[in-house]
Amino acid sequence: MANAVVLLSGGLDSATALAICREAGFVAHALSFRYGQRHLVELDAAARVAEALGVAEHLISEIDLRRFGGSALTAEIAVPKDRDAQAMAEAIPITYVPARNTVFLSFALAWAEVLSANDIFIGVNALDYSGYPDCRPEYIAAFERMANLATAAGAEGRQHLRIHAPLMTLTKAEIIRRGHALGVDYGLTSSCYDPGADGRPCGHCDSCQLRAKGFAEAGLADPLWQRFAESD
Repeated sequence: MANAVVLLSGGLDSATALAICREAGFVAHALSFRYGQRHLVELDAAARVAEALGVAEHLISEIDLRRFGGSALTAEIAVPKDRDAQAMAEAIPITYVPARNTVFLSFALAWAEVLSANDIFIGVNALDYSGYPDCRPEYIAAFERMANLATAAGAEGRQHLRIHAPLMTLTKAEIIRRGHALGVDYGLTSSCYDPGADGRPCGHCDSCQLRAKGFAEAGLADPLWQRFAESD
């Protein structure tokens, strides 16, 4: 079985990408980041998902993107709430973290070379997303081309890296249905940009609204809300 590196944020999309990686027969090595984000709820979720889906190893790497700021996820900037779909589509939101996916994929590339892995999985999506430039198919294709020029293994012909973005053209509802069919427990995940200390989602940020829309269109109840309802 071949090794693969999976970028695992703890959110709905990355959990689904991990399940797809495992279904494809790869030995999954999950990589998460403590990158200076204001809320670490997602890392707890990533650990739960990694254990539930049976990864070979789960690493949490330290990067301090908070030093740069520029995002509501890494600086004391208010997270936008209760925006409609048109507002979400008008401009790149303040929750965009500058160069985050490029940084994350670079770390994944380094680990893939050490693992002799030819495959990296990332849960980016170009349909039901908040307009991030590093979630577009042309970005993923460009990074893959660069990655194959960037390593000793690639230069020596020992590695031909593929960046898998299996959710790229799926709606959020389609992603949820796919993960549900693969047995993903979305109650373990966290999508909220501004969760409570206990991990309870705010229900009002862009990510919460896109998640709610996806579950509604998929005809499924969100087990994350069910988990908190049971604890009340």
